[in-house]
Amino acid sequence: MLSEVPPRERTDPGAERVTQELVTELGDGTGGDSPRTPWSHRWPESGWTVAQATKARFLEAGPFHQALKTRVDTYLQRSGRAPRDLPGMYAKTAALLAWFVASYVFLAFVAAGPWSALLGCVSLGLAMAGIGFSVQHDANHGGYSERRPLNQLLAGTLDMLGASSYVWSWKHNVFHHSHPNVVGLDADIDIQPFCRVAPGQRLRPAHRFQHFYIWMLYGLLTVKWQLVDDFANVIKGRVGQQKMPRPTGRKLVGMLGGKLFFFAWALGVPSFFHPVWKVALCYALTSFILGLTLATVFQLAHCVEEADFPEVPQGGGGSFSREWAVHQVETTVDFARGNRWLCWYLGGLNFQVVHHLFPKVCHLHYPALSRIIEQTCVEHGVRYRTQDSVRAALGSHVRWLKRMGQPAQLARIEADVAFTTLLRRLPGLRLDVPPESVQWRANMILRGLQRLPVAF
Repeated sequence: MLSEVPPRERTDPGAERVTQELVTELGDGTGGDSPRTPWSHRWPESGWTVAQATKARFLEAGPFHQALKTRVDTYLQRSGRAPRDLPGMYAKTAALLAWFVASYVFLAFVAAGPWSALLGCVSLGLAMAGIGFSVQHDANHGGYSERRPLNQLLAGTLDMLGASSYVWSWKHNVFHHSHPNVVGLDADIDIQPFCRVAPGQRLRPAHRFQHFYIWMLYGLLTVKWQLVDDFANVIKGRVGQQKMPRPTGRKLVGMLGGKLFFFAWALGVPSFFHPVWKVALCYALTSFILGLTLATVFQLAHCVEEADFPEVPQGGGGSFSREWAVHQVETTVDFARGNRWLCWYLGGLNFQVVHHLFPKVCHLHYPALSRIIEQTCVEHGVRYRTQDSVRAALGSHVRWLKRMGQPAQLARIEADVAFTTLLRRLPGLRLDVPPESVQWRANMILRGLQRLPVAF
């Protein structure tokens, strides 16, 4: 069992090497892979530590992570399938790009009325999200192909969609994957001051309503990303609270060229055929569909009741209480694993646990790998969580938003109300106190709830 291994507050020797390789690769936004080596040498050993962010380290990798690597390596060898360069992934890429082109042509040159334009916007937004989930995501992680130039080319599909692959690689590949769900280190959970999605973030009075208005913010994500965030991050040389090297030379040209290309096809070309206000309206609607889809999928894997939100060790220079692999599993939640169509469309991002442990493996392997990981977690006493459906995951996300929007006092009172209500509904349960006492306690709690001030 994992608990039987004495913790050692240092990373294993390979961790710093893996960190340096990762930062070198992602520094040019490619996520490319190194030359072909045995599969077992490609997995992160005990996590990626980022010196600019924190001096805190994870515990040394134990038997759990070693068992994961061994079993995944065995699966890949026995299946006869390479971890990357899968024919099915090439076919999927062609299908997604064809969907994107067809949607764009229909919206820009065929749609003749508001309803057909609406259909085109929805289709284009979903096609763009599909490319982001599958093609650019695998390519930027180096999980698409063994060939670095091909990874670089397909990583550029993110620039085609209006977002910088360079900035995203630092924000997502380095900062998010290093310390998921850690406030101050994971920029992907930072929606402050508008929303509070983690316990360590500041609570504001408006957050009590965030489960209502957050969906609008999700929809505005891509417009803000395309027009503001990338430029602001490059100018400041920071992503959230963490330092990011500013792009220079070809990297800067690639970023600016991607922006120009995006605005040319998204706004420039359609403006020759339609009034500017119609083009702007379609851009806004398409971007809203894209942002809502992208943000919701991410949040269902991390910002839910079942996920952990560890704190940075005291003083920022200590050690996290667990190893890197355990941290990845317990801060991430899978959902709708049995939905094959959804898995295809989301690029395996409903299997986020697999992705966080083995980001350089093509997502077409994720369904099979998830069962291996789940069994290994059971054997080593690591909590593996999954939701049966999208509906269940959405419900958990909404409940989490409600909880994070409440002051601690209010949250405790509502928890007591839920507890006493549950006691009364359990058939055959014998209580140590009469039911009237339980009812009285619930009534008193509700009275206290009503007397709480409106703002805290």
